Amino acid sequence: MRWTGRRQSDNIEDRRGGGGGFGGGGMRTPIRAGRGGGLGLVGLIIVGAVLWFGFGVNPMFLFGMDGGSQTQQSQTASGPGVQGTSDKTDDFVATVLADTEDVWTKRFADAGEQYPAPTLVLFNNSIASACGNASSASGPFYCPSDQKLYIDLSFFRQLKDQLNAGGDFAQAYVVAHEVGHHIQNITGILPAFDQARRGVGEAEANALSVRIELQADCYAGIWAHDTQAAGYVEAGDIDEALNAAEQIGDDTLQKASQGYVVPDSFNHGTSAQRQTWFRRGFEEGSVAACDTSQGDI
Repeated sequence: MRWTGRRQSDNIEDRRGGGGGFGGGGMRTPIRAGRGGGLGLVGLIIVGAVLWFGFGVNPMFLFGMDGGSQTQQSQTASGPGVQGTSDKTDDFVATVLADTEDVWTKRFADAGEQYPAPTLVLFNNSIASACGNASSASGPFYCPSDQKLYIDLSFFRQLKDQLNAGGDFAQAYVVAHEVGHHIQNITGILPAFDQARRGVGEAEANALSVRIELQADCYAGIWAHDTQAAGYVEAGDIDEALNAAEQIGDDTLQKASQGYVVPDSFNHGTSAQRQTWFRRGFEEGSVAACDTSQGDI
């Protein structure tokens, strides 16, 4: 991916070594949807997605987290990008976040809407978010309550070394996927999801969660579509994203960890599904193409 020397987002909080963490490890928290900004862009295009939430589901199944809510303090980096560091990964993530801002700001503006960009929080080991406490073991996540993405950059080493999904565009796909959850939040999908979460069993909740996650993959594909149009995608980049989607599919992860799969427990989608929906967003470049609420997925 062509990223060096380009604009970096200033919507970054660096809490590594700051006061934003909590003692201990392994705690995991629910994602509680906060108030959205109305249906906006997606409400004009995929109303069916909101109707589908009438089935209800606990949003903790979106991210595989559970626990309690906590307040937090942060050490906020000032100026563009992440200050006081020469780490190229920091600069890369800040550039990718800037790309997502450019893509979604234009798309919202084209629909007569304003895009409220999320903040990306960098942390080490553990963090206290508006959605509660989380550890690095939770992986990257999005908190609707404060509209922030949370990433421990050690996840990218795990992605490469343990999950065989190396490459800068694989990392970019992870960021763009979490931004996809932000799009769902500010367009009213996650708040509707939270409001209608009660009254279903775990298997049905997981099935609905898969549709949410695949839509976020599709939104990541839209980002890749527009980034390619801007001339920043290099040969092999899309293959890196598709490989990452394959390696973090529920079936692939379950086979690797326990030797067999339990489809009713899937909450992100199979490898094939994740690749299909990322590719759909990338090839069609249309929010309408990302409606996972209807039919087979």
